[in-house]
Amino acid sequence: MSRTTPGAQADEAIRTSRLLFELLRRGSGEAVALGDIIETFRSRAYGVLLMLVLLPAFIPLPIGAGAISGPLTSILGLEMLLTLRTPWLPQRARQRTIRRETLARFATRMRPVLARLEHLCRPRLSGLTRSAVAHAFTGLQLVALGILLALPIPLTNYPFALLILAYAIAIIERDGALLLVAWIVGWATIITWAALSEGVVTLASRWLSG
Repeated sequence: MSRTTPGAQADEAIRTSRLLFELLRRGSGEAVALGDIIETFRSRAYGVLLMLVLLPAFIPLPIGAGAISGPLTSILGLEMLLTLRTPWLPQRARQRTIRRETLARFATRMRPVLARLEHLCRPRLSGLTRSAVAHAFTGLQLVALGILLALPIPLTNYPFALLILAYAIAIIERDGALLLVAWIVGWATIITWAALSEGVVTLASRWLSG
């Protein structure tokens, strides 16, 4: 049986926007280690890490954001699909850090979006956020969405990142209703892009054969 520390109990009540700013106060120095984040927010670490891997999608970078955020999203999704209750990272990855300045920029930029979502969020339909089957189902979708995010599809990084952010907030807030909405929109997105891709392949094959 795992123990729950008073700090962990307090973290369960922190809203998503507060949690981001709470990360800025963890530890010391100019950066926060990923391993410390997992240990601190163990019960909600998937949601926290999903937000962090989306940083490139919301903060302009000289390289494609999807090429960074997409594979990392798929890796986290695969771990959820394997029903790991907390994220696993190799020791070297756990020692990787995120600059507090970058976290601060992300928290400030996302505050209006998070404020609107948090107004609607609350712990409900707990079976969808705590069930192993639902956990794996969410992971399956995140694997697919991470692949889509990684593809060089014009004008899709931000919409895909917002959708994945909804999964992250649902996990953090323990909101099964929001997770259910994310499932529906997620599968609709995956099916739509699969159909479009098949259509493009079919047209290309006809053009080449004609």
